[in-house]
Amino acid sequence: MTAREGMTLTHIGVVGAGQMGSGIAQVCAAAGFDVLVQYTTEAALGRSRSAIANSLQKLVARGSVDQEKASRTMAQIRYTSEIVAVCSEADLIVEAVYEDLDLKRSVFAALEKHARADAVLASNTSAIPITEISSKLTCKDRVIGLHFMNPVVLMSGVEIIRGEMTSEATFQTCLSFLHALGKEPVVAVDYAGFIVTRLLDVLMNEAVSLVEEGTRPEEIDKAMELCAGHPMGPFKLLDLVGAEIAMHGMEIMARDFGDRYKARPLLKRRVLAGLLGKKTGRGFYDYGT
Repeated sequence: MTAREGMTLTHIGVVGAGQMGSGIAQVCAAAGFDVLVQYTTEAALGRSRSAIANSLQKLVARGSVDQEKASRTMAQIRYTSEIVAVCSEADLIVEAVYEDLDLKRSVFAALEKHARADAVLASNTSAIPITEISSKLTCKDRVIGLHFMNPVVLMSGVEIIRGEMTSEATFQTCLSFLHALGKEPVVAVDYAGFIVTRLLDVLMNEAVSLVEEGTRPEEIDKAMELCAGHPMGPFKLLDLVGAEIAMHGMEIMARDFGDRYKARPLLKRRVLAGLLGKKTGRGFYDYGT
């Protein structure tokens, strides 16, 4: 069975309880969807619950939402460690696990096995082609890319990527879904890196080469923010995204497009040293943890 043209979505599943999965769950719940977040460990689910609660309280403190809305949003989100549970009722399931092809393929194999026959299956991948993720599935027409930006709650754009076999019904359903979230869809072609990662990773990689030549990260960020009008310099962005995520995206693009996308030696060395950015307390900047 294929996704139905114009199908109404009410239940959203999210596989993955990290920063991206939690953000996607929050915006879906805030838009009125019932959300079930799945991950394999209760500890990770607890961290996700706390992260969403903290995010909502920050929005309340800023006056962006009232306490009633925040409480209602929290009430819309449930948690489970069972993949079968997240599949049983979801109209659309968003995969938001680590950026690894084998891992994503294993998740989608489980989704195909347990999800409803008309459920839409979306990946939040930032770089891996959708056709590659879905290549071993029989339900390729129901698979699509929805690349949310970090932080999900604040960023308005979402890349929407059709795989080679993605149906028009799946595409239109996801366009309507993104509009319901208050997001602006950006249609990207299904090549490694899509639009955002392909451009930003090149910028960040070249910025790393400037550091290799002796320029300080602070000066590079200052230049791009004050001279080029970027809201965030490349090293602040790299620390936010995570150096290992950026490097992995570069590896995928280098595989498909050649050596000009290869990660700089300094970036590889810092990833090996665990200097990943905010998530580890230190990247190109020190975050005091």
